[in-house]
Amino acid sequence: MEASLQIFVGLGNPGGKYARNRHNIGFMALDRIAEDHGFGPWRARFQAEVSEGRLGGDKVLLLKPGTFMNLSGQAVGEAMRFFKLEPDDVTVFHDELDLAPGKCRVKTGGGHAGHNGLRSIHAHIGETYHRVRLGIGHPGRKDLVAAYVLHDFHKADEDWLDDLLRGISDGAGELARGDTGKFQNAVALRVNPPRSSGGKQEKPEPASGKPAPKKDPEAKAAQDPQPDDRSPLQKLADKFR
Repeated sequence: MEASLQIFVGLGNPGGKYARNRHNIGFMALDRIAEDHGFGPWRARFQAEVSEGRLGGDKVLLLKPGTFMNLSGQAVGEAMRFFKLEPDDVTVFHDELDLAPGKCRVKTGGGHAGHNGLRSIHAHIGETYHRVRLGIGHPGRKDLVAAYVLHDFHKADEDWLDDLLRGISDGAGELARGDTGKFQNAVALRVNPPRSSGGKQEKPEPASGKPAPKKDPEAKAAQDPQPDDRSPLQKLADKFR
């Protein structure tokens, strides 16, 4: 039986000057998936850049709207109608101000919370599509939001951003299968790698491959001579014992 098609939509603004903006994290997520999973070359279609491939047994069309953010729904609606798909076949990756940097949450339906890309998609296909909300944090004041999302990620953000994008790629197959729990686990394993039972990162073993010998407190005491606090008279008496 032929696998049905899904559309993964990344939100962002087209053009090099916006490429590293916080608002473009959805584009970044799709680029990582395409690169890691051997998708076809990006080409212009549906007022967008699209790349086709498979995640496990699922056929997936990656779609980056070529319009600006506030018109993103045009490309999504056009592709959905062409393939005769439903909103349930669409998953949108977007920046989320209300999540801390590096957090990732999946939801279906709901409001657009003022996000211009989601607002446009709502207008074209309704609200019952899936979303992957990618936390970028909040600048603290509403009047700072526009400048914040249209600003590049800082150098200090690079580590968590790379971990987040790798985790999304690791779990992309689970997401295509509809297993959002396993998808979020894959992201968490990259963003928050497991620690030892004591809560500390496991220490690497020595280069020899053998564990370092444990220190024996008694042996250490024998190696470290105790200070001689005898009086001169005691020393003399001990000498003749």
